[in-house]
Amino acid sequence: MFALVDCNNFYASCQRVFEPHLIGKPVVILSNNDGCVIARSNEAKALGIPMGAPAFQFEALFKKNQVHVYSSNYALYGDMSSRVMNLLTTFTPEIEVYSIDEAFLKFKGFELFDLEEYGIKMQRTVTKGTGIPVSIGFAPTKALAKVANKIAKKFPERTQSVYVIDSEEKRIKALKWTKIADVWGIGRRYAKRLESLHIKTAYAFTQLSDDWVRKEMSVVGLRLKRELEGKPTLDLEEASNKKAIATTRSFEKTYTSLDQVSERVATFTAHCAEKIRKQQSQCNLVMVFVKTNGFSPNAPQYSRSIVIKTDYPTDSTIDLNRYAQIGLKAIFKEGYQYKKAGVICMGLTPNATVQLSLFTTANPKHQPLMRVVDRLNHSIGKTVVRFASQSFGRQWKMKQEKLSQRYTTNIKEVVEIEL
Repeated sequence: MFALVDCNNFYASCQRVFEPHLIGKPVVILSNNDGCVIARSNEAKALGIPMGAPAFQFEALFKKNQVHVYSSNYALYGDMSSRVMNLLTTFTPEIEVYSIDEAFLKFKGFELFDLEEYGIKMQRTVTKGTGIPVSIGFAPTKALAKVANKIAKKFPERTQSVYVIDSEEKRIKALKWTKIADVWGIGRRYAKRLESLHIKTAYAFTQLSDDWVRKEMSVVGLRLKRELEGKPTLDLEEASNKKAIATTRSFEKTYTSLDQVSERVATFTAHCAEKIRKQQSQCNLVMVFVKTNGFSPNAPQYSRSIVIKTDYPTDSTIDLNRYAQIGLKAIFKEGYQYKKAGVICMGLTPNATVQLSLFTTANPKHQPLMRVVDRLNHSIGKTVVRFASQSFGRQWKMKQEKLSQRYTTNIKEVVEIEL
């Protein structure tokens, strides 16, 4: 059996753990630079606040309905996620962290366990240990576990936030209740097409022939169909290194000079290089892109990207920034107001399998230097040690006007109790 554990309204729940007065009140979390809504509590959803809503367009609604608005606090969310996942590993060693607020668990050898009772124990342990409410769905396959989780979340009082699909009757009933657009793995395009063919539910999808599904939706669709039929096709996935690492940001304001955009690209490259070294990989391709503000129709628009191949595999911030700056100078044009840029390091290969170059090689002095830089930044504080191409001024700081305290990752921001 598989289980899907999903944290309910995770970002909002993290804020409520340390600010309990928010319980029962509408809460929304904004994206980087306080741009748009990326998370909502149930109370905020009830007010009709859509996902991705531009914050500036909903300011009046926020104020009228006393909506509590927060900037994204990823340091807090990441730490709370780790706490949840660590507690889950005490119930089974086989776990796949699917996202920051979701995890698949595999229960092999638990045939004599009452999984509903076991799930309730898991749910209460996580909620008591972290303050984060979770919903749990058990089923013979991962796709069905997703369906079971939706039922547990939809009917928390009836299910105690835990639902087990352990019979054919429950499977069919659950699939008839699940809309085709809500099925895990069915994208918007496929959902519209299936609905046009009067395939409205997950159960109706399972009644299609294997030949039709494979022809119209490829082998991926066929695997999903078999999963919904209760035939295990997908197993837990092991964590693997990323094939590409990106850092992209919208600017706090528009920039017009090459020097301004160059500093941003240098900083983004440094972030990518640090992540590459952390996963012990080397980069072979660097993509750089710039774009103007698409929400300013009266301003001239420009968007361009370029890919630069490195002369040799490297994880050095110095090398990667040199290639990124070459790319930026090739695509930068004067006369435009730039609002966003990004660096994507691609063609990543593990250190152990790096293809050596015959004529050019990395500077051997860079490796010990990068290790010292990473060690200092990790022990003293993030970005304490920077390269000369990066700015030390506050003008580059991300807009986070509604940022809460970090509570669990900064000793100066822990909860204070007055006696």
